[in-house]
Amino acid sequence: MRSLLPVLTLLAASAVAGDLTFYVGTSGAAAQGILRGTLDAETGKLSVPVVIAEAKGASFLALGQDGKVLYATAEVAGGGVAAYRLAANGPATLLNTEETKGKGATHVTLDRTGKFLFAANYGSGSVACLPLKADGSIGPASSFLQHEGTGPNKGRQAGPHAHGIYADAANRFVYVPDLGTDDIFIHAFDAATGTLKPSPAKSGRVAPGAGPRHLAFHPQGGFAYVCNEMAMTVSVFAVDATTGAMKELQVLPTLPAGADAKGASTAEIFCLPDGKALYVSNRGHNSLAAYAIGADGQLSPLGHTLDVPAVPRGFGLSPDGRWLVCAGQKSGTLNAYRVDPATGRLTDTKQSVAAGAACCIVFAR
Repeated sequence: MRSLLPVLTLLAASAVAGDLTFYVGTSGAAAQGILRGTLDAETGKLSVPVVIAEAKGASFLALGQDGKVLYATAEVAGGGVAAYRLAANGPATLLNTEETKGKGATHVTLDRTGKFLFAANYGSGSVACLPLKADGSIGPASSFLQHEGTGPNKGRQAGPHAHGIYADAANRFVYVPDLGTDDIFIHAFDAATGTLKPSPAKSGRVAPGAGPRHLAFHPQGGFAYVCNEMAMTVSVFAVDATTGAMKELQVLPTLPAGADAKGASTAEIFCLPDGKALYVSNRGHNSLAAYAIGADGQLSPLGHTLDVPAVPRGFGLSPDGRWLVCAGQKSGTLNAYRVDPATGRLTDTKQSVAAGAACCIVFAR
């Protein structure tokens, strides 16, 4: 048995060794388009990402189900999306662009079958569903919904602003945090026809003026977590899988006690794949808030990782949940953090690699 230990140790190390590929969406004056980088799965060392597509407006990305096509928001007629065929090495190839029938496409995801692309239009407060063709290119929208409503903040909530769009695990409902109305709109989805329509449950609600931005489902189902951009809070909801209805259970701050909230706003939110922890990025404060997730779906604060890349608009978790890569839109840099598998706490790798105007991270699967 003793003689086998070195071999077993080597096999365990090789199981996690190697490079993980990730893609970077960019936005702002220094944006170059879509970038690709790698993370050493054993050490967390990042490569300096390289440009694979000189895309405009590629602030958010989504990977196709087969991992061969990447979808991005795009500057197309005021609001659009684009599809890119990926290559193992070298540049990506633009397949096509398509309009989302609204203004300011800001978020894209796929349905659970990988056959439809969802887009949230921030500027017009609307959402679209677009079918994907066999080659991965995007077809004209099969469905479109315009939100209605306002919020108490007249400067930012004079109308609807759809900020994210997410299909539930059963692919029956699509949830849309709308910053302008303080709703998480709930739309019924027909995967046979690619049709969205308002559900009888209508929406979940956050506090007036909170401004919901992005959402993360618990990997085992039953709960959803919403980061509220303007209130600097995270809301916990119980989700009824049958009706799609949401019931708020808990609201916690995303900043440390006593922190100055001036100029700060939440941005991204993700759960670990095993459902043990949740993370929210704080722009302005430049921190990552971490929470342990209990058996009842509710959150307990784990603390904050400070001095992350400036203006952390986005971050991504590796598929195995062992690494978090944070993108600094203002700093134009990335950093990697090791995730403790037992507690979910983060350890800073103390590195910085250049990625101009980085604002979204998506790992290859």
